[in-house]
Amino acid sequence: MATVLAVLCGQRPPGMQRVEALAEVRYTEAADLPAALRGADVLFVWDFFSTAVVQAWASADRLRWIHIASAGVDRLLFPELVDSDVVVTNSRGIFDRPIAEYVLGLVLAVAKDLPATLQLQREMTWRHRETQRIDTKRALVVGTGSIGRAIGRLLRSAGVTVIGVGRTARTTDADFGVVHAGSDLVKLLPDADYVIVAAPLTDSTRRMLGADAFRAMKRSAWLVNVGRGEIVVQDDLVSALSAGEIGGAALDVFCEEPLPAGHPLWTMPNVIVSPHMSGDFVGWLDALVALFADNVDRWLAGAQLRNEVNKHAGYVHPSDQGAHP
Repeated sequence: MATVLAVLCGQRPPGMQRVEALAEVRYTEAADLPAALRGADVLFVWDFFSTAVVQAWASADRLRWIHIASAGVDRLLFPELVDSDVVVTNSRGIFDRPIAEYVLGLVLAVAKDLPATLQLQREMTWRHRETQRIDTKRALVVGTGSIGRAIGRLLRSAGVTVIGVGRTARTTDADFGVVHAGSDLVKLLPDADYVIVAAPLTDSTRRMLGADAFRAMKRSAWLVNVGRGEIVVQDDLVSALSAGEIGGAALDVFCEEPLPAGHPLWTMPNVIVSPHMSGDFVGWLDALVALFADNVDRWLAGAQLRNEVNKHAGYVHPSDQGAHP
């Protein structure tokens, strides 16, 4: 019996010809997902912002594997899926280097005051200023998965001192040396010039950074969030920025996306807003499909899949740390 593969999408993913030659492929939008799931062995969640899988779950009568075209799985995991035997894989590894480059770009933009330079240019104002060196700065990277590690390596190569915060403390980490436990976060914040959020959204990271955290940060420190908007208490951040409790924020993710018109973050002078694009490089869609196609080959051959997710923890299983594109 041929493998049946459902693809949840709006626009169809590019370059699926190799997969179509190996399986019966059903492309579907959210409204028709229940019908597409009946008799399907595999689900490819190309529309990774969709929450349609939970509503259609009762129709998944033969499903054995779900792959999502994103690194984060917080929008996909729900109790019935977590408790089932269905394997979940994600697209970890595709976005590591692009996001790390984006973060380095933000750190440089802040240190060299590039937003003000562009504004002064628009005003045709010649105003000399002095800028900061980043090789004297300390960055606290919250989240020590593959994206956080790529960020740490790139910042360190530019001379920044990098400290890691993960789920559990350890003293012999290959990338960070010492990794501090999340429970120690507030104690580490006063020494950081940049607090970079690259953690997945889980029960332990949701609302991790709120008023207490912002009060603990340097008044000159910047928050950089490329993880998930819900990790930061957004109203507390707005208050801290307005009161001058922290230097500024560079935000690629938000509690509500798109960021609503009229939200104060749009117009605050010490905020950089980008539309959830830090990992989206030219060719990223093709790279996502190539990873999935490779996993389809593995699935059909009975081999171990890349990027299998520990569903109960909401993160990639440690045994898969070395596998990435």
